[in-house]
Amino acid sequence: MVSTPQTLMEMYRAARRHFGHQGWWPGDGALEICVGAILTQNTNWANVEKAIANLKAADALSVSALHAMPLQALARLIRPAGYFNIKARRLKNFIARVHEQSDDDIEAFLDRPAQALREELLSISGIGRETADSIVLYAAGKCTFVVDAYTCRILLRHHLIDADYDYEAVKELLESALPHDIKLFNDFHAQFVAVGKHYCRPKARCAGCPLEHLPHDPLAGTEAY
Repeated sequence: MVSTPQTLMEMYRAARRHFGHQGWWPGDGALEICVGAILTQNTNWANVEKAIANLKAADALSVSALHAMPLQALARLIRPAGYFNIKARRLKNFIARVHEQSDDDIEAFLDRPAQALREELLSISGIGRETADSIVLYAAGKCTFVVDAYTCRILLRHHLIDADYDYEAVKELLESALPHDIKLFNDFHAQFVAVGKHYCRPKARCAGCPLEHLPHDPLAGTEAY
């Protein structure tokens, strides 16, 4: 009988052979990764890149500059990312916490154990579990698995989770089954995103998928994810 750890690693190796190493997370330094993680909620990365380019052009991609910037001015700069007024407030909330706790030093703010950092991030208004885990893994370089809709859809269709699994249950499954290796967690999540974007969409495109050879149900998760 094939175990969940074996299946997961087979999925990872198959996806990596197909897509290659993904080199995530795009961003020049910890702060840019944090900003990107907040801005990418409910939008695609191309739009986030435009927003970040605006921040760079305005010389605003520093904790001190973002903290000092009026909310409406920030909203205008990040407009390409969509939901710009909401995201401006979320970004301001995050930056305020960094300013208060670490004197504008993002590296100092991130320099704490993974669970403590995750709890701190989750206490900031507008920072959800996926965003918090993205910051912990990609900006702070600490072991936590990032779960998203792609992850859930792929695992459900491959019979590794049930439809009633919530974020924490999926995260627990992955973290208990996989070696706690930052590089593995980093690229594994990125491989799931690649599979989800290209093949395991709401309407599955199984032909050519690197996971096609594994037992799966292409109709599972159509409504849930």
